[in-house]
Amino acid sequence: MKNIMVVGAGQMGSGIAQVCAQSGFHVVLHDIDLPRVEQGFRKIVENVRRLRKRENITESEENRILNNIKITTDLYTGYDSELVIEAAIEQMGTKKQIFQQLDEMMPKTTILATNTSSLPITEIASVTNRPEKVIGMHFMNPVPVMKLVEIIRGLATSDETYSFVKKVTEQIGKVPVEVNDYPGFISNRILMPMINEAIYALQEGVATKEAIDEIMKLGMNHPMGPLQLADFIGLDTCLYIMEILHEGLGDDKYRPCPLLRKYVSAGWLGKKSGKGFYEYEEKRTR
Repeated sequence: MKNIMVVGAGQMGSGIAQVCAQSGFHVVLHDIDLPRVEQGFRKIVENVRRLRKRENITESEENRILNNIKITTDLYTGYDSELVIEAAIEQMGTKKQIFQQLDEMMPKTTILATNTSSLPITEIASVTNRPEKVIGMHFMNPVPVMKLVEIIRGLATSDETYSFVKKVTEQIGKVPVEVNDYPGFISNRILMPMINEAIYALQEGVATKEAIDEIMKLGMNHPMGPLQLADFIGLDTCLYIMEILHEGLGDDKYRPCPLLRKYVSAGWLGKKSGKGFYEYEEKRTR
């Protein structure tokens, strides 16, 4: 296998494209318009140049990585890809539309993977004529740094598809961990309720945001407090995942905190909007 297409050039998609290119794969990076895909590629260039400045790679290695990436707004450009990794917005309707398009235009042998952090793989696969070749590859953020990839099998995902994706994950220097298709999988089923509970503690006046984060960093050895982490993830994303957990598992212990809803309604989405639980000078781009 030599060719991978990444659909979605945002923070996650550009990171996935970078690690695949670093590992020697030819990567087609796609997004719906040229400004978005160019912005994603610029982020890759910045990251790779940063690697070189730290003397982790040579100039020739830098050029090789960047030359391994082709950007496009046309899905057909990635027609010869053996694996497509979708990393678009975390909305079921959007993902279903993308998977329908990919299913129609890609060879029947192509494996279609989604980087969804919480949506059911089985439902995404249901809109294709190849559910046995649909699988979840949930990368962690930031992709170039984090080692884990949750590999999620849908109801129809074949053993051959799982084995193939597991091997590719190892080839790009990540650690694959198999998970079954349940709302939030493992990472977000555990992480998001912790963040949600921290927001409840803030809402109820148990402690200040700084105190809550400091206690989790110093007492639990977390590298980042839950409220700061929520800002980095995006409060809208946190709310959306909690809603998926609440709806999918039917348990009120997953009910999103009203304060989280209030912040999202106000447009306080975290670092990407410049304000969340904390304030940020620079807005993070998509």
